[in-house]
Amino acid sequence: MYTLAGELSQNNAHEQVAAGNAAIAQGQCDFDFSNVVKMDSTAVASMIEWQRQAAQHNKTLHFHAVPATLISLIQLYGLTGQFQLSPAERH
Repeated sequence: MYTLAGELSQNNAHEQVAAGNAAIAQGQCDFDFSNVVKMDSTAVASMIEWQRQAAQHNKTLHFHAVPATLISLIQLYGLTGQFQLSPAERH
């Protein structure tokens, strides 16, 4: 499982996308959002790019521990059907 950490926003999206693409190239299909502490709508664009990369490798991605705020953005953009999502557990 590839675990994202810290921030996923316009401040570091290029680096996060590159790292995610490298993980996909190495065979990772599960992305864990549980350690992401800050994000913006760039996270949705990053997920779309990762989906493209996965498709090129004939893989399907699964996104785990997706924060409610990110799920809300995905719903707002009408992209719910585009991703396999497991929401973060509430504490």
